[in-house]
Amino acid sequence: MEFFRIHKDIPFMKHALVFNVISLVTFLLAVFFLATKGLHFSVEFTGGTLMEVSYAEAPALEKLRDALAKEGYQDAQVQNFGSSRDVLIRLPNREGMETGKVSEKVMASLSALEGGKPELRRVEFVGPQVGKELASDGAMALLLVIGGIVVYLAMRFEWRFAVSAIIANLHDVIIILGFFALFQWEFSLPVLAATLAVLGYSVNESVVVFDRVRETFKKKRGLTTPQVLDHAITSTISRTIITHGSTQIMVLSMLLFGGETLYYFALALTIGICFGIYSSVLVASPLVMWLGVSREQFIQPKKEKQEAVV
Repeated sequence: MEFFRIHKDIPFMKHALVFNVISLVTFLLAVFFLATKGLHFSVEFTGGTLMEVSYAEAPALEKLRDALAKEGYQDAQVQNFGSSRDVLIRLPNREGMETGKVSEKVMASLSALEGGKPELRRVEFVGPQVGKELASDGAMALLLVIGGIVVYLAMRFEWRFAVSAIIANLHDVIIILGFFALFQWEFSLPVLAATLAVLGYSVNESVVVFDRVRETFKKKRGLTTPQVLDHAITSTISRTIITHGSTQIMVLSMLLFGGETLYYFALALTIGICFGIYSSVLVASPLVMWLGVSREQFIQPKKEKQEAVV
């Protein structure tokens, strides 16, 4: 399906060096912010108290957040859980205060608000050790996904394509983490899930472009490598706009209307989709060209049949 077709190839590879320099600078900045500021981990990773309370009528979450902030919990996470009357509260650890006292203090503060007395349904405490295990498990999940992608690309493509796609995909992950480190946005399990989703999303775009490159090398003779790459990218632009545009509309709806619960999840997806398009098209393709891909690598020479000697 195509909304439009561009008949003249756009000379992307003419500016390949510029694209790669922009990518390198962005990547180095992301690494710098990760090294200097680090990630602002959520309660799941750092440990804390998790409370589930229920109201007779749907409460105003902003009032609950303000009440907890007055008690010293500026980083408290308050969100609906299951229904508009059920509220899930995540509180970071506080030194010198037991879990039971934390829940009692929170319930006293919430009960003082107008709108009905809350009912405590559940209290859980996530210790620092559990948080460290979740962080290590999350890092392991990320490494396993990256390893699986490396194996898949190595089996599907010639090594130059595989190396270029791997670099482009890792580029996307580091940049997402760099944004969260720069602005100190909360890095939670949903954000980690969004990062893993971006990896798969970016790989899909790279595979589509590289498949078209391989097909063009086999079908069109007389084109240089930059011309083949330009043709492959130009011929997939319509598909890229349809796919990424429809996905981004859905993600933007979560970002704008999903509330605090989905905000950082959608934000990570938005950053990943935008940079995923850039890296898959304008980073991976120039890298393939720099690595020396050519038509001869896809065309097998014909074997001449030897006539039988009588």
